[in-house]
Amino acid sequence: MSPDDTCQDLPRFLDGEMSAEEQARFREHLGGCEQCSEAFRDALQLELLGQMTVEEGPVRMSPDARRARRSGGRWRGRWPWAAGGAALALGLLAALLPLLGGEGVPDGAWLVPPAGRHLEARLTYAPVDQHYRRYVPDRSGVETKARVAALPLHALARLEAREDLHGIATAYLLYGAPRQAMAFLEKMPDSPDRRSDQAVIALEQAREARDGDMDGALLKQGLLDEALELLDGVLREAPDHPQALWNRALVLREMGLSLLAAESFEAVARRAEPGWGDEARSQVRKLRDDTLAREREWKEAHAATRDLMTDPRARLPLDEARRYPGIVRLAFYDVLRAVPTREDVARLLPLAEVLDETYGRQLPDAGIPDGRAGFITQYVKRVAARDFTRRGPAAERYGRLLRGELPATPALLEELRRSGEDDILLGALVYASGMGRPVDLEEVARLADAQGDAWMQFHVERLRAIRDTRAGEWWKAEPRLREALEACWPQSLAYRCLGLERALTDLYLGLHRPAEALRYAWRGWNRAKDAGEWRFEQEFLQELADVARFQHAFASARAYLEEAQARMPVDCAQRTHIQSSLASVEWRSFRPDDARRALDRALACERPLGLTGAFVLAELARSRPQPRDDVHLRRALAELRRPGLSAGTEALLLFIEGQFALARSRTEGEVALWRAIERAEEAPDDVDARKARAYAYGVLIAEEGAAGRWPEALALLGRQLRLGTVPQQCLLAVSLHHERTLVMAQGPYGRLHGSFDDTRARPLNGTEKLVPRHLVEELRDCEHVDVLALPPVHGLTGVLPMDMAWSYRVGRGAMLPPSPEGGAAHHLVVTHVAAPPSLRLPRLDMLEPPRVPDPLRVELRGTLATPSRVLAAMVDASEVELHAHGLFSPAVSDASLVVLALDGDGRYALTADRVRRTRLRQAPLVLLVTCSAARTAPFQHEPFSLPVAFIEAGARLVLASTVDIPDTAGAFFEAVRERIRGGMRPSVALRDTRMRWLKERPGDGKWLGHVLLFE
Repeated sequence: MSPDDTCQDLPRFLDGEMSAEEQARFREHLGGCEQCSEAFRDALQLELLGQMTVEEGPVRMSPDARRARRSGGRWRGRWPWAAGGAALALGLLAALLPLLGGEGVPDGAWLVPPAGRHLEARLTYAPVDQHYRRYVPDRSGVETKARVAALPLHALARLEAREDLHGIATAYLLYGAPRQAMAFLEKMPDSPDRRSDQAVIALEQAREARDGDMDGALLKQGLLDEALELLDGVLREAPDHPQALWNRALVLREMGLSLLAAESFEAVARRAEPGWGDEARSQVRKLRDDTLAREREWKEAHAATRDLMTDPRARLPLDEARRYPGIVRLAFYDVLRAVPTREDVARLLPLAEVLDETYGRQLPDAGIPDGRAGFITQYVKRVAARDFTRRGPAAERYGRLLRGELPATPALLEELRRSGEDDILLGALVYASGMGRPVDLEEVARLADAQGDAWMQFHVERLRAIRDTRAGEWWKAEPRLREALEACWPQSLAYRCLGLERALTDLYLGLHRPAEALRYAWRGWNRAKDAGEWRFEQEFLQELADVARFQHAFASARAYLEEAQARMPVDCAQRTHIQSSLASVEWRSFRPDDARRALDRALACERPLGLTGAFVLAELARSRPQPRDDVHLRRALAELRRPGLSAGTEALLLFIEGQFALARSRTEGEVALWRAIERAEEAPDDVDARKARAYAYGVLIAEEGAAGRWPEALALLGRQLRLGTVPQQCLLAVSLHHERTLVMAQGPYGRLHGSFDDTRARPLNGTEKLVPRHLVEELRDCEHVDVLALPPVHGLTGVLPMDMAWSYRVGRGAMLPPSPEGGAAHHLVVTHVAAPPSLRLPRLDMLEPPRVPDPLRVELRGTLATPSRVLAAMVDASEVELHAHGLFSPAVSDASLVVLALDGDGRYALTADRVRRTRLRQAPLVLLVTCSAARTAPFQHEPFSLPVAFIEAGARLVLASTVDIPDTAGAFFEAVRERIRGGMRPSVALRDTRMRWLKERPGDGKWLGHVLLFE
């Protein structure tokens, strides 16, 4: 064979289609053939580039495409362009390195660019980090970035030959291939260095996330939280880790937490490392100076306007009005209402004109004789034209009211009402409302409408929404706030719009709907910064902390709170609130000593703790009590028990009181806990009531478990789950109350066994074995096991071994028969969904026709598979199959969602909230053949997931996975369904099908164990 003929065999060599003898001969040829060596290098370079630039996740191919791919080698035809395994390519190159010769690249030098580094983060690979280079940011922008640079293959192969996984990962990361870097980092043993580098990858991915829309911005936030969690873990283990300190500063800066970022950079500067120390000091100065300057300017603007309240001849804050129109307008209205003479009013005219110029000349519908002037200017002119023999005394009284010299009594309000000065009366009513005095909001609304001032009208809508919420009518408050907010931003009234954003955030937090709260808190935080509204910026900072705390994103919650404290170090009221919230974060993170310290800092201000602080104080009574805790708790509860308390809040306070008392007196504590349950059951739709009920039962169950009273504990768990009857055999019951774990098992012979442990020192991570082996063995002879559990256990995989038949029992009372009021039952199949293009999801394989003909089958596919159509079709379905993409997006839902086609209102997500509001008349079998459909929200008081929502809507059983699944999983779900149709018990059908698939397809074991059954 001629050399040219031998060269033609290069594709066969690269595809691994040669025998061992042929491979040996070709290697010898490769070492002496310049043409083959060059082609070989080019092929591997393209292989690596293909790996580095591949999109997230493979595009799912049709069966025909798969068959076509299997019919030929990867390198045939246009073989150089195919992407294969980077590790395999490196290994091949490393093996052939002696034959191909070196390129003279010194070890490590190629990773340290002499002109400056392009990665701002610090990596832990010593040959890179020990050679400081100044940071040279990419000024080209995301859209014009060059493609991934070519890696020096010989240098990379040397790292592979030395099995230097850390070096290879570093090379990929520096050359713009974070996914490949992560693959090699995951092969390394766990260490602080590895976790620090993994955090860098999350940070870089966050920076690449598009933040022009809300979903992109919240994806970015999730990646930053992941990075922060990793880095906080490193620094707990190694507090002086230089790279982790530096990278944490970058993450905090990216989150907008400038003062906290400066602290982290300052810790790096103290280490005095050459180069790194100077760069860190520069960052500290910039971050602190910029943040403190914004605070100073805002406060100066606020003070300048308030000066007019005490001195009518004070300087007019004209420049401040241009930069901070919101706070200036807010104070200007009070000043205008309070000045007692026409001359003082006229003096305010230039300030009114500047405000009008800034706000774009808002004009009301009527009552303005000079249509060319703005509303505020006309307001001043109208006031100047009033009779000051009547207005002057009313203005003087209003000024004294604002200065705290007069109380907002009904008599004062009536006096102002008789004066005929409606704008002063409006201001007084708003002030009284803010002080907690009862006022007629409809009168306030009439006055605002008569004035024709959108500034006041939006404020009235906010007050109405707050009234509705306090009355328990949140369903009125929600649309009111949304509609007002939609109308507000086009009018450029940033200050009022931010108030509406905050009210919506508070509403959703009160309803324990953190996904929706996050959307408004995040937007409000960014818009407050854009508008220069410092006070709102601090308020949204704490709102974001509450959202993160609800979603168990504890690293972010801690960071938001610490930043808020750094910005308001001397405000004692804020310190009490912030440190109480921080104590809650530390307690939920299983750091009781840190929780106690935070709570003590809150108590140092000698103010009532508030609900969050009282809750933590009651929890700490078990393990970290202090002598005066009872005094602090009584004061907090007395402050919280105000007139008009909702049933839910009252139940929560009773729970706190009972849990605290339990540490001192079992009898006293149990009495209060049962009162909390009774009060909670009077308001089943109140979120706080549901929390109080769940928490109180959790404590009572833990107490019975600690005493070894298994039957009593099981009976309480059955009541908590609202089970009509508790199974008398073949059940597993699990209850967690923070550090206390109770597990009970009842085998086929009816004997109840239990295990109690009170030493849990970390949050449940979903992978540990909860059930002791001896309790598993008690259940071995059961045909089926009912698992009774609530969060955080409900929805976990691996509670029992895969070779046992079991399901989660969702307490809904007795199963109702199919409703006769619906239409004819059908089998709904949702498939081949046209997902929104903006999500850039790969197209799923076409669903193969059922093996057994199904005359009841009804399909929804393509653009017709919208959430509204799917929900409507499910109502009378006796079977529901959803074959679609599953996602988890904290911006859309607190649990996983199913991606469907775009609806007319722009929504594409089938969420747990929407499902649970539907009535499924035919008690269907539901197959959720989507990725991570059984992922559960981290709520402690109730299970919240798609499967539970379907059960609550009327489904008799739901099959779903907690992890991503391949396209082939559809056949697995279908096989389970066919067994169920044949009369087999669902849990047995799942177990038997799973064991058969594991035997035939062992590679599917990574997801088969994560398919759960809910009944």
